[in-house]
Amino acid sequence: MTDQLRVDNLELHLPDAQCLVRGMSFSIEAGRVLALMGPSGSGKSSILSWLTGTADSRLRARGEIWLGDQQLDNLPTEQRRLGLMLQEDYLFPHMSVGDNLHFGLRGGTRQSRELRVSKALEDAGLPGVEQRDPATLSGGQRARISLIRTLLSDPCALLLDEPFSGLDTALREQIRLFTWASASRLPVLLVTHDLADIPRGAKIMTIGESRPAGHSPQPPSL
Repeated sequence: MTDQLRVDNLELHLPDAQCLVRGMSFSIEAGRVLALMGPSGSGKSSILSWLTGTADSRLRARGEIWLGDQQLDNLPTEQRRLGLMLQEDYLFPHMSVGDNLHFGLRGGTRQSRELRVSKALEDAGLPGVEQRDPATLSGGQRARISLIRTLLSDPCALLLDEPFSGLDTALREQIRLFTWASASRLPVLLVTHDLADIPRGAKIMTIGESRPAGHSPQPPSL
């Protein structure tokens, strides 16, 4: 069972001492989604980079990250086991689809890794594309490959930064449904500006606005 992801008393300050976030705390149970909303420049992406340990060194941060009973904020990025999916898919253009998916896979035999990749592609409705050049894939196919690559690294929680915003309307619904089904056992933190991206039952936290953090209007059903 995946553990709860928790942030305690986060404060983020820009180099000029401007406060982006003050006293933010939240928790996300396995299988649940917390959507983080707010205007551009309010600190949403900075929160994700702080969580993953990739924040700009000039950003002053204070707070704690917990996954179950393990504290993460003092660990290097590669030990935090937080999967990150961005608006851009960042597939490696010099690698085949299969090599992209093998990137980051650890442990087991080569055969077992190949079986994992093949099964993941089949589950995503993309069987037999291992040898394809990523440049030949559609936007929806690339989005699915990007998510599969993230999930094959066995993350303990999933962080999503506007992952659907680069897709056309028809694809957005398809990729949303695929994402929520694929991540159904993980705590998920979703950064978005669009209520339609948020699955039913998710909690919503707003920052950088007059509304209190934790404002939770009912998002539309997917």
